[in-house]
Amino acid sequence: QVQLVESGGGLVQIGGSLRLSCAASGSTFSANAMGWYRQAPGKQRELVATITSGGRTTNYADSVKGRFTISRDNAKNTVYLQMNSLKPEDTAIYYCNRRSGSLPWGQGTLVTVSS
Repeated sequence: QVQLVESGGGLVQIGGSLRLSCAASGSTFSANAMGWYRQAPGKQRELVATITSGGRTTNYADSVKGRFTISRDNAKNTVYLQMNSLKPEDTAIYYCNRRSGSLPWGQGTLVTVSS
């Protein structure tokens, strides 16, 4: 059973940066496209960034395009999300999963953007 462990969240001021990490157990990590999702209070979970299995192609939601960068290290079974120019509306719990969302969800990591 693959497990996902997200980390790197915290409290940051408007305009600040954070780098999230997601460590995945299991041997199939490198074979799957991955994504970062987020869920803000009272809202549905949304997909914000995806990356193909080899890391060549990335896609972003319009709300984060130009500010967030997704990357991965298949040797470490880890996917990252670099978040710059953070806004209050980026406040959410951030999760990683396969792009299909088919794995059991981890606990997520809370990002709070405050003035």
